[in-house]
Amino acid sequence: MAAQQSQGIQTLLEAEKEAAKIVQQARQYRVQKLKDARTEATKEIEEYRKAKEAEFKEFEASHAGVIHSTQQSVDKDAEVKLKEITDQYNANKDKVVKKLLDRVVLVQPELHRNLRKVGQ
Repeated sequence: MAAQQSQGIQTLLEAEKEAAKIVQQARQYRVQKLKDARTEATKEIEEYRKAKEAEFKEFEASHAGVIHSTQQSVDKDAEVKLKEITDQYNANKDKVVKKLLDRVVLVQPELHRNLRKVGQ
């Protein structure tokens, strides 16, 4: 009977070792699957990022011409207006200086209107 119990215990110990091996393999399998999933997710994220960058560059390139032509148009308008202002300045500066000097130099002395009323 002792031999039979010893054999039963031995069988149980072997079964326990086998179960431990199976559990260890399952853990390793799970860890490997997680690593594979992370790697795959990283690849997908990188592909998506590259696709979006390419899409943005294409969008930017297609609209760069519009921005450039608009900037040229604005610059041209600014030059035209600046030339008009410069021309007006050059045409009228002598008149403005003369008017200012006339107002400062040619003073007509008069009594203040309130003073005239009191003196009358």
